[in-house]
Amino acid sequence: MKDKEVRYDLSLEELKNDQIQWFWVDFHAPTDDEVNVLSSYFKFHPLAIEDCLEFVQRPKLDFYDDYFFIVIHAINHETLEADEIDLFVSSRSIVSFHKKPVKELLAIWNRIENEKSLKSNPMQIMYQIIDKVVDDYFPPIYKLEDLVNQVEDNTSDQTISELMEQVFDIRSELNKLRRTIVPMRDLLYRIISSSRLNSMKEKHIYFQDVYDHLLKLVEMIDANRELSSDIRDSYLSISSDRMNRVMMTLTVMSSIFLPLTFIAGLYGMNFRYMPELTGEYSYYIVLGIMALISVGMIWFFYKMGWFRFHKGTKL
Repeated sequence: MKDKEVRYDLSLEELKNDQIQWFWVDFHAPTDDEVNVLSSYFKFHPLAIEDCLEFVQRPKLDFYDDYFFIVIHAINHETLEADEIDLFVSSRSIVSFHKKPVKELLAIWNRIENEKSLKSNPMQIMYQIIDKVVDDYFPPIYKLEDLVNQVEDNTSDQTISELMEQVFDIRSELNKLRRTIVPMRDLLYRIISSSRLNSMKEKHIYFQDVYDHLLKLVEMIDANRELSSDIRDSYLSISSDRMNRVMMTLTVMSSIFLPLTFIAGLYGMNFRYMPELTGEYSYYIVLGIMALISVGMIWFFYKMGWFRFHKGTKL
């Protein structure tokens, strides 16, 4: 009202009262009849209404004659998926449309309810919603950042396969956040750069602050993605090194037993005349030769540096 009084639960007819300074209508999981109000009562553009009914992949800003239409994305902290919020903003009204519960909108709504007198306007409400949505981007990123540090330190002494699985899960969640936050950054850049939003000139510094937060968020995501990539490459290198050591050990053992197998096979042939078979000490001589060959090959491999295994790198 023009006397700065805050009123609630007004009918659509009451909204036409000239005494009403501005109003906020919120559509939460609307029915078909409520959706029709967007065109029948508010006369919004059919394309904007279509964007409300279908999930828009990227935040956007469209200008119309006496209002503008803005799509922003909140983050579901459970799934890290984007929840769409559609806003129709004019000098006298703000209409919000969302199919799922959005706690950021509820927080702003409760804040207005606690105001003893009206201090906001549609532009301020839009700014408060965007600011709240962006602020709620930080907790999931801080959580993922802590997980990256835990994987890097490996304080729980997990196996490489377990750590690699965590790294891939973290990178997947970081990519989800990036797909939401980067388009929001681009949207805020358009808002602060647009010359058509003359009514927002006085709020420019506030939207610039939100834009700075989004820049910081993108930098945090990129830094954690790069760190997780380095961790992944390091663990893959360690795993590959360990596999090479195992293969080298098996190769050494096979090389040692190859000549022994040859000798055993030679003397296992069923020839009638083999001079060594009649010798009293032939058996022990052959065993001695085999032992000398084994020791000689072990010494040769040692000189080649095959037994100088390096300890695994600790990240």
